[in-house]
Amino acid sequence: MGADDADGADFPERARAPRGAKVVAAAVNQASVWNIANLLTMLRLILVPGFVALMLADGGYDPAWRSFAWAAFAVAMITDLFDGHLARTYDLVTDFGKIADPIADKAIMGAALICLSALGDLPWWVTIVILGRELGVTLLRFWVIRYGVIPASRGGKMKTLTQGVAVGMYVLALTGWLATLRFWVMAAAVVLTVVTGLDYVRQAIVLRRQGIAEREAALEETEA
Repeated sequence: MGADDADGADFPERARAPRGAKVVAAAVNQASVWNIANLLTMLRLILVPGFVALMLADGGYDPAWRSFAWAAFAVAMITDLFDGHLARTYDLVTDFGKIADPIADKAIMGAALICLSALGDLPWWVTIVILGRELGVTLLRFWVIRYGVIPASRGGKMKTLTQGVAVGMYVLALTGWLATLRFWVMAAAVVLTVVTGLDYVRQAIVLRRQGIAEREAALEETEA
């Protein structure tokens, strides 16, 4: 048998291998959706309607129900700290996680803020500023995604932590000096929200300009 014949005989086996590999890869990828990181994200999504029901139970002002609502909110915040870390550490990143994780984060925070404002515990402008910032940052991510990804900053992490603590304190029926303290914690959260939002705008503009410059330079080099 000549060399050409040998190549022809082996070709069907090589052609079948990639197709089989794709099937196996797809099965593995499908199974990986049910990893611990994604399950924590799903739990956070499930907690959202439960939190709202607890928050608004009995008119929304019963200290006992508010305590249960706080517990649900706390669990959601704690799982938010762990799911992303687990996904990155143990290579559990999936397309589902990339989409569902930020949705779960914004859903629980948005639900808490809207409930607090609807009950009169938190001014609506605070809710609008925080949720407006999150929506704006999400739109900016889509705007610059073709040029790169802006990494999470210390300020952004501090903003998330401060927001979580402040909102958690407002969910609880606090009085006295604790009620005063939560006002200042929320004030700090609002300041961090605005400052980090403006910084994200600056980074997005810089990243886009750099991306456009690099693309134009590459195009000129190709034409040359």
